[in-house]
Amino acid sequence: MKERRFAWTLVAPALALICAVALFPLGWTAWESLHQHDLRMPWLGHPFVGAANYVAIVHDARFWGALGHTVFFAVVTIALELTLGLALALAMNRTFRGRGVVRAAVLLPWAIPTVVAALLARFMFESPWGVIDTLLVRLHVTHAPVVWLAGAHSAWVPLILADVWKTTPFVALLLLAGLQNIDRELYEAAAIDGASAWWQLRRITLPLLTPAIVVALVFRTLDAFRVFDLVYVLTGGGPGTSTEPISLYTFDTLLQNLEFGYGAALSVVIFAITFALALLYVKWLGGVTPVAEAER
Repeated sequence: MKERRFAWTLVAPALALICAVALFPLGWTAWESLHQHDLRMPWLGHPFVGAANYVAIVHDARFWGALGHTVFFAVVTIALELTLGLALALAMNRTFRGRGVVRAAVLLPWAIPTVVAALLARFMFESPWGVIDTLLVRLHVTHAPVVWLAGAHSAWVPLILADVWKTTPFVALLLLAGLQNIDRELYEAAAIDGASAWWQLRRITLPLLTPAIVVALVFRTLDAFRVFDLVYVLTGGGPGTSTEPISLYTFDTLLQNLEFGYGAALSVVIFAITFALALLYVKWLGGVTPVAEAER
C-alpha cells in the first residue's frame, strides 16, 4: 500500500502537467463548442446551444470541401513519403563510403522550418518566371509558363511537392531505425537459399519493418490532418477555397470570423478524426506481429 502511494506521488506531477497542457484545453474546447459564442455580436451573450454547432457542421458544404481537401492531401503525401522514405532508408542502410555525410544531407530538408520550405516552394513555382517554369520552358516541356498557384488543380502540385520534399527525410529516419533492428543473418540465410532481393524485401524487410511503418503512418497522418502553416504561406487555401484544409477553415472561423463556438466544434471534430485514425492504424497494422507476418 505504501509503495502504491509512493508511486502515485511520483507520477502525480506528470499527470498534473498532462491535465494542464492537454486535457484541460481539450475539455474547455469541447465545452465551448456547446455554446453560441460570436464575438462579432457580443450582445447575443454566450448561450448554451447543445449540439447545434455540430448539426451546423453536418450541413456545412465548406466543411466537407475542406475535409475532402485534407483527405486528398494526406493520402497523396503519405503514399509518396512512405515510398520515397523506404527507398532512402534502404539506400542509407547499406554500407558505403561517406554514408554519414549522405545521411546528414538527406536530413537537411527536415531541419528547415515549414514556413521557410513553403516560401522556397512559392519562389520556385511563382509565375510567370519561377525556377520551375523557367526549367520547363527551356527544356521544351511546356511552351509557356504555367500559372501554378492560380489554378484549382495545379495549386496542389507545389503543395504536395513541398510537403514531400520536407517530410520524406523524417519518414526515412524512422524506417532506417527499424531496418537497423533487423538481424542481418536473416538476409544471409535467405541469400544462401537463393532468395532474390525482391523476395527478401517482401518476405523479410517489410514484415519486420511493420512497427516502424505503423509509427510513421500515425505521425504523418496526424501531421497531414493538422496541416496549416504550409498551406497558409504557400496558397492561403486558394485559389478560392480549392486547397483549403480543415485546419485552415477552423483558423478562419475562429480568428477571422470570430465564431468561437462554431470554431471550437470544428476543433473537436479535427481531434476526433485524428484520434480515430490513430486507433485504426494501431489496431489494423499493429495487430499483425512482425514474426507472424514474416513466417506467412
